[in-house]
Amino acid sequence: MTNNPIDALIAREALPASYRDIVQQFWTPLAHHIARASAAHKPLIVGVNGGQGTGKSTMCMFLEELLKKRGVRAVTLGLDDLYLPRADREVLAKAVHPLFVTRGVPGTHTALEGIQIIEDVLAGRTITMPRFDKGKDDRKAEGDVISGPVDVLFFEGWCVGAKPQDAHALAQPVNALEAQEDADGIWRGLANRFLQEDYAKLFGLMDMLIMLKVESFDAVLTNRKHQEAKLRAARPDAPVLMSDADIDRFCAHYERITNYILDEMPQRADLLFPIGPGHTPLELPKELRTTD
Repeated sequence: MTNNPIDALIAREALPASYRDIVQQFWTPLAHHIARASAAHKPLIVGVNGGQGTGKSTMCMFLEELLKKRGVRAVTLGLDDLYLPRADREVLAKAVHPLFVTRGVPGTHTALEGIQIIEDVLAGRTITMPRFDKGKDDRKAEGDVISGPVDVLFFEGWCVGAKPQDAHALAQPVNALEAQEDADGIWRGLANRFLQEDYAKLFGLMDMLIMLKVESFDAVLTNRKHQEAKLRAARPDAPVLMSDADIDRFCAHYERITNYILDEMPQRADLLFPIGPGHTPLELPKELRTTD
């Protein structure tokens, strides 16, 4: 067993040994940048945006370890862990629109809970991180209790930092799901309104926004199928596993907002990492190239 925490993390996550090069080339200068920023601004709230399978949670795990070596305490809150319990989404689907039963779009998270967690971090209080079990499509009964204070909170998720679209952009459906099951635009209109309201308040608490950017929505779809294959291999008895057809339908719920993020966010993200087909970054942001 290795005594090197980075090597141990690579082994635990079943990553190739070559991932150490990714850590050295990309995550180490990023950790240095964040450590310097946190020295001037504690606690530092760092948003991490990226489509499914771009490596957000993996990056955050390594950043936590790299920051620990620098005496900086970091923890991660996943947007996915803020999903409403399935029973609550079923109520929302019956009362508002059937498509809200599927986790993903704004409106299917407890944004106010996220705001409270970040406010607790800012105040140095003990926090309880909720956890979501994708294999069961439901919340875990208990979260993780983390005592304060925390120096850096990573807040990662597929639509973290997303902006609402202009109303006229909602008129035309972007795929068959919207055309056939949201012909009147109620579902996408409400998701957009959530982005304007509670989610805007939640994202407004971030001090820094990092974007892991894939080339297109097709890459997101491919990555999501890869994720499901890993889940299927790790938990073949999980009650809610998806076929490729299921994933196509599932990801259709994300397509509109994902495409808008890919078009709009790169111009305003503080740090942008292009992500290639192998789920790994292709280029170091220019802001990090002169970091000493």
